[in-house]
Parts: sequence; structure tokens; C-alpha cells
Amino acid sequence: MISPHTLHSMRPHLFLLLVVAIFSGNILVGKALAELPPFTVSLGRVAIALAIMLPLGWYQARQGWPLFRRHWRPLLGLALTGVAFFNALIYASLSYTSATNVAILESLIPVVTLLLSVLFLGERFRPLQWAGVALSLAGAVAVILAGQGAEALAVGINPGDLIMLLAVLVWVGYSFLVREHMARFPRYGSMLVMLAMANLALAPIALLEGAWQVVPGLTARQWTGLAYLGVFPSVVALLLYNSALAEVGPTRAAVYLNLLPVFTMLGAWGPGGLGAWWLLGDQILTVQVVASLVVIVGVWFTIAPAGRRR
Repeated sequence: MISPHTLHSMRPHLFLLLVVAIFSGNILVGKALAELPPFTVSLGRVAIALAIMLPLGWYQARQGWPLFRRHWRPLLGLALTGVAFFNALIYASLSYTSATNVAILESLIPVVTLLLSVLFLGERFRPLQWAGVALSLAGAVAVILAGQGAEALAVGINPGDLIMLLAVLVWVGYSFLVREHMARFPRYGSMLVMLAMANLALAPIALLEGAWQVVPGLTARQWTGLAYLGVFPSVVALLLYNSALAEVGPTRAAVYLNLLPVFTMLGAWGPGGLGAWWLLGDQILTVQVVASLVVIVGVWFTIAPAGRRR
């Protein structure tokens, strides 16, 4: 029988697995909505998320208002990076590049986080953990190249790839801000305030895209996609990620994103777990299964608690 202490120590890692599953759905649904203007999609998802969080976070937001006013700069940074522009940049990149390319570029987040942690935060890591990052990244690349990614990557760098690289840097910045500042804010109240800020930031850009013309013509499929984006990546994933990151730190949390190509391949997104081999017509090859195991081993090496810092 699993002890309460073990369950508690496993909790952030289970949260991060759920975050990766939701983020894989974010890519797939974002690609399915690629015919819509990207900032309009992003505004739609944060508007839905704001409506969801309003009854949940209103009391904390009112009680914490003096705190929010005093620390508005880090709160604004959190809102602009993780809530507003990270996903907006993903949707913009999906207008030019494939979901496969987005998955592999998003799996660079752990490597970038590790390097910036060493450069700016003075963290030091064991050789085994460096090897774990390299293994998990290599496995993520192999998962993609084993399937349709070989054709997708053959065309080389395009504007979508460059936009996604910018999104990677934005998310790393968000992770560092969460680690430094998030603990001082009430969870639901701060999420409500950040969503309000994100709506204000995205609304002018979406209007320039013609959102006022696009929204009335949305189909039922498009509304369903926006509902998924508004509930899961915008609320559930962020709350789970913020909670887990506070316990394991940005570097060990970020390495879970190397599992993103694996989850995307299996279509393990949201409730129901639809298989990508059915949804996208992908064939699962032996090399993909092996590469997936390499990713998992690499993640385990990297999150091993002993000697993370010296």
C-alpha cells in the first residue's frame, strides 16, 4: 500500500503528466483551428477561462487586491507570458508550420530552462542529469522523425518555427516568474486577475485581426475547440503547473515537456484519450515506441532528487 508521504511526493509529478497531456491537446486543437486568426483564438480561450474563473476567484481577488496592486509588475509579467502570449504564439506558429514541428520545438523548453538556470540562477547539476536532458531530447526528436516529422522537417526553418522558438523563451520566462513570485499570491484570485490582464492585452490585437467579424461566423466545431482551449490549457493546466513547479522547480518541471511528442503521438489529450493513430492516421512504429522509452528514462534521470543542487 502506498504511504501518504509517497502519494504527496508523487503529486507534483502526476500533475505535470496531466499538464503534458493537456498541452498535447492544445497543439492538436490549435492546429485544427488554424484557419482562424491566432490572436482571435487566443482571446477566445482567455475570455472563456475568465468566465470560468470569475466565480472561483472573485473572493480571493477582492481580498488580495492590495497585494496585487503592490506587486502588479510580476503579476503583469506572469499574465503576459504564460497566460496571454505563450499560447498566442503557438497558434500563430501553427498557421505556418506543422503540429509536429511545434511539438519538437516545445520539447526544447527543458534544455533552454536548464541552460538559463545555470547561467542566471547559479544552479549546478550532476552529469547524470545533463545526460538525462540529452537523452529525453534525443528521444523526443526520434519520436517525431520516426513518423511524419521527417517530411515536416525537410522543408527547413520557416516563420512558424521561428515564432515557436520565441514561444519557448516566453514559457521559460514564465516558469522563472512563477518560481520567484507566484507563492505570494492567492491561487484562484491571482489566476482571475492574470486572465483579466491577458484579455486586455489580447483584445486590441484580436480586433486588428478582425475578431468582430470572425466570431459571429464560428461553427459548432470551432466553438467546441475554443471551449477545450478555454477550460484545459488556460485554467486546468496552468493551475496544475503552478502547483507542481512550486514543489519541484522550473528545471525539473520543464523536462516533462520532453514527453510532449510521446503524448501527441498517442493523442493522450483531455478526457477520452483519442488515439493519434486514428485521429491523424499515424502508424505507430517500433522505433517510436523505443524512442518513447528513451524519453521516459531521460526524464527520470533529470528529475532524480539526489544532488540536484550542490
